[in-house]
Amino acid sequence: MNTPFDPEPRRPSLFSRLRASFLTGLVVIAPVGLTIWLIWTVIGWIDGFVWPLVPGVWQPDALVNYWLGNPRFVEVNGVRIENPDWIHVNVRGVGVIVFLTFTIFIGWIAKGYIGRSLIRYAESLVERTPVVRSIYSGIKQISETVFAQSERSFEKACLIEYPRQGIWAIGFVSTTAKGEVSARAGSSGNLLSIFVPTTPNPTSGFLLFFPAEDVIELDMSVEDAAKLVISAGLVYPNGKDPTTPPQ
Repeated sequence: MNTPFDPEPRRPSLFSRLRASFLTGLVVIAPVGLTIWLIWTVIGWIDGFVWPLVPGVWQPDALVNYWLGNPRFVEVNGVRIENPDWIHVNVRGVGVIVFLTFTIFIGWIAKGYIGRSLIRYAESLVERTPVVRSIYSGIKQISETVFAQSERSFEKACLIEYPRQGIWAIGFVSTTAKGEVSARAGSSGNLLSIFVPTTPNPTSGFLLFFPAEDVIELDMSVEDAAKLVISAGLVYPNGKDPTTPPQ
């Protein structure tokens, strides 16, 4: 209960209100702006990689001017110069469409008998080249893991004691260890392959093998656990406060 002797609550100053509004606006704008910037940058990078590989007659500039009947070079006083009316076209994103179309076409060919035969022949040539075969085999394994075998993903998010007892780390259960790793580990039960990501870059990390009884599976999804790792513990699943006990 307030009394006449209680001091009046102090209203925030104009500068404090402006600062709060600015920070709120920044929280709203930053994710949208960074997402647009990242997409725009990736599209520009793909365009810059693809267009130099496309023949000149198929470039957007050449096609537009060809349809308009606008020649690239004209003669002025017997001297051949570039047409000043030449229309320059720079449409970002067309290179992405060309890249997707070309990739789908190559994939369609690779599924056929002739395509598989050509790939096997080309790989046999690469295998005979000392340095190139090491680079190619590594890139091929990464590509097959990331793209061709997309149905193989992390099964569950988990907690493990790492790097020592009493210190907990978030990991992702990939598979059950098999073969020589499982046989030589000397574990009486199942041995799980656990990927422990680093912060803030979860694409790098450590592959560890833990007994199944030492792994605590979490209810949160793999995506939520990845967000937790990337944000260095600032973003918890479903916005839950980590200090709030489970219901």
